[in-house]
Amino acid sequence: MSDEKDFKAGFVAVIGRPNVGKSTLMNTLLGQKLSITSPKPQTTRHRIHGIHSTENYQIVFVDTPGMHLGGQKSINRYMNRAANSAFADVDVVLFVVEAGRWTQEDQAVAQKCQNLDIPVIVLVNKIDKMQQKEVLLPYLQKIAEKIDFDEVIPVSAYKKSGIELIEAEVLKHLPNQPAIFPEDYITDRSSRFLASEIVREKLMRTLGDEVPYGVTVEIEKFKFDEEEGRWVIHALILVERPGQKQIVIGKQGQLIKQVGIQARKDLMKMMDSRVHLELWVKVKENWADDDRALASLGYTDEIN
Repeated sequence: MSDEKDFKAGFVAVIGRPNVGKSTLMNTLLGQKLSITSPKPQTTRHRIHGIHSTENYQIVFVDTPGMHLGGQKSINRYMNRAANSAFADVDVVLFVVEAGRWTQEDQAVAQKCQNLDIPVIVLVNKIDKMQQKEVLLPYLQKIAEKIDFDEVIPVSAYKKSGIELIEAEVLKHLPNQPAIFPEDYITDRSSRFLASEIVREKLMRTLGDEVPYGVTVEIEKFKFDEEEGRWVIHALILVERPGQKQIVIGKQGQLIKQVGIQARKDLMKMMDSRVHLELWVKVKENWADDDRALASLGYTDEIN
């Protein structure tokens, strides 16, 4: 580490509406996968800290659920609380929008940014998907009319373009102070929590459009078997209705088997070890609209 006087460290919130690519962007900034991703909106349900450390600085990125309108279930209220909590005690806000699109939800996030007394950097993501590049400038001008920002940076999280510009701009605003976390930390979340997220990601990617929102994952067993030399992980997949259980299991158990194969690969990579993974599916009616059930499943403001 460099001299403490020259070292910079701070928290950077990554905010925006659902499905603008916040988690993909944070994974790209970290240089490795931490937050789960899928093409479906509201894949991220929890606030997650991703820690990027170098010799000269430490940036703690705060990935958040997408701020969304509608959705009156308890889980929707929880996700919006988790997203709003990112504004507290951060040094910089990265407001992610999708190139060429501006929705009511974008506008709602922009209004929250208006009252902040910290720098707001607008990241215009998915520029690689713009068919007509000449419409980018008018779009940037449109954003300038809607929100006061310190900088706007066109980026592509998928193509990894604009990443160095983001870091350089963030560093301008971070305070000189010692590192917040030990330099070998990548997150403050537990491996157990990350394991549940990996299984849920595979479900989000494998299932159709509706079912994933009625699904959550609870890790019931997470221990290293010394004799076998491998991690033993038992994951319980909870659904809201009996019909969803059949969909998750799939014909002759093929869907859940595929989820298990994909999740096990990622778990072995994360744990750097052999992994024995077992999955079960259970119906827990209306878990997503039950505050007590949500708390027991880890949907709380506490980091775990």
